[in-house]
This record gives sequence, C-alpha cells and structure tokens, in this order.
Amino acid sequence: MELKGLHHVSAITANAQENFKFYTEVLGLRLVKKTVNQDDISVYHLFYGDEKGSPGTEVTFFEIPMAGRNRDGNNSISALSLRVPTDAALDYWQVRLGQYGIKHGEITDRGGRLTLFFRDPEGQRLILVSDENNQGVAGGRPWTKGPVPAEYAIAGLGPAHLTVENAGPTAAVLEQLLGFRRRGAYPSAVPGQPDVIVFETGEGGSGAEVHVEERNDLPPEHLGRGGVHHVAFRVDNEEELKQWIEQLRSANLPNSGFVDRFYFRSLYFREPGGILFELATDGPGFDTDEPADRLGESLALPPFLEPKRSQIEEMLKPLDTRQ
Repeated sequence: MELKGLHHVSAITANAQENFKFYTEVLGLRLVKKTVNQDDISVYHLFYGDEKGSPGTEVTFFEIPMAGRNRDGNNSISALSLRVPTDAALDYWQVRLGQYGIKHGEITDRGGRLTLFFRDPEGQRLILVSDENNQGVAGGRPWTKGPVPAEYAIAGLGPAHLTVENAGPTAAVLEQLLGFRRRGAYPSAVPGQPDVIVFETGEGGSGAEVHVEERNDLPPEHLGRGGVHHVAFRVDNEEELKQWIEQLRSANLPNSGFVDRFYFRSLYFREPGGILFELATDGPGFDTDEPADRLGESLALPPFLEPKRSQIEEMLKPLDTRQ
C-alpha cells in the first residue's frame, strides 16, 4: 500500500457567498460540487478544483456562519499550497493579487521551489508554489472557462504545511505508519527555530508532500474561519482503504473506520499533535450525480440525504454559484 499524494484540504469559512466569489473569480478555480456538510446538514460544503475536481486539486470549505476568526498556532495545518505551472506565473499572481487588493509577500524560495504567500479575505494562509521543476505527481487540468489564462492557472494542491510543538511523534506517524519518506529540510522563516522537514509519498513532488515545522514559541491553534479543518491523502481504491483501516487498528490508533462520502470513501484519524488526517479514495468522483459540464450548478445531495432535501433547502441560505 502506498498513498498517492494529497487528495483535498478542507477549511472553514463564515461566508459561503464571498468564499465562492474569491475562489472562483480571483483564484480561477471551478466550483465542482455544492453540497452540505454530511455531519451537519444545516451548512454548505463547497468543493473547488480543476475542470472536473480531480483528486489532488480540491480545496473544500465548510460554511460555519458564526465561526470566530482563526487564532493561528501549533497543532495545526498552518498553510495550504496551490500549484502554478512556472516561476513566471508567480509574477502574474503578484500583479493579480495586488489588483484585487490582496496583501501578499515576496516571491521566496521554500525547499527549492519559488513560492508566494498570501491570505484570503478571511485570513486563510495560502502559498502559491511554482511547478517549474516538479518531477512528481502531475497536476490537474485548470478550468478553461475560468478568468485566469491557462499558462498561469492553478493546477492543484501543493505541500500541506503542519506546525507542531514536537515534530518527532508526527514524523513517526508519517514515516512508520503512513509510509512517507523524509526528503530533506529547509530553514524556518523564524530565526532560532528548527528546520522545516519535508516528507513525500507516492511519486513525490509538490503534490505529494507534507512539510512539518516545529515551533516551541506558539500556543495551540484555535480553529475558526480562515483555518484548515483537515488534510486528506489519496488512496487508490476502496479495497486499499479497508487495508489502511486494518493497519490503523493494528497500531491501536483510534479512527473513524469506513465512511461513505458518496463522491469518495474515507477514513479519519488524528496524529499525535491532534491534527486531523483523512485517507480518501480517488473515486467514484464528482460526476457521479452531475454531468461534467454542469458540476456545481445546483445543490447536490448524496442518495442517503435526498429524502431530506426539502428540510435541507429550508435551512440553507440561498447561494448564487453561477460561473
């Protein structure tokens, strides 16, 4: 068994309409599924990605309207990355973000790749990563009807950044349980702190990496709007997912067991620092209940929630997702 890379990252928003506007109109992602949080059907769950929502390209958001602002800190997914094709694309994005009044950092080398840090309007920490020299997992195919030219468009997820008080236990789960390989390290942006450790899985490359930063100067993170809820890693199929469940049970690691999300099958557990990990299958996919050319246009519900459609629609605030 081997994890293939990143599957999706799920975060928190307090305003689904503004979130949709930013991620589609500014970042140029496609809304590939408008559905509800299956664990709380009173709120939206929005999925953005490439032209078909390929595994490894998905950024998702739970809408929690009353969520307070995220308080950054330890034991967290402290940034999510988005891949762009070339170094030159970062120059384009510097200009584009400035045009929309989005504050951003300078283009900076992180672990051998050029990157650009910025925050979305709710404070979500985002890093654009150049794929110019990427040798690993291929990116997706950007949505051709989006506002960003294809030569600059976001092609998928880059490394997930974890910040923990003690890197040892997290590294042990990544290497000994999940089969990640330690690829190297690069200096922390904070003087006096240990190097950021780079782990990779599958074919490697930016779409299959986790970067772990140890910080002894931070309080625990308090999750809210602008924070990341969990990171998911790719499993090839359902049979393999069941093998992972048995492996976690053999290691006496508490976990959710098999969870059917309809668009994929999942397993959830927390690593020693308390960060929520998910293992998710590549299929069945988002075109299971909508044609590929109409993804995200209407409220999609898995079959087990269809009997509650009227109740669900009454609870949800109308959301205009015309693209």
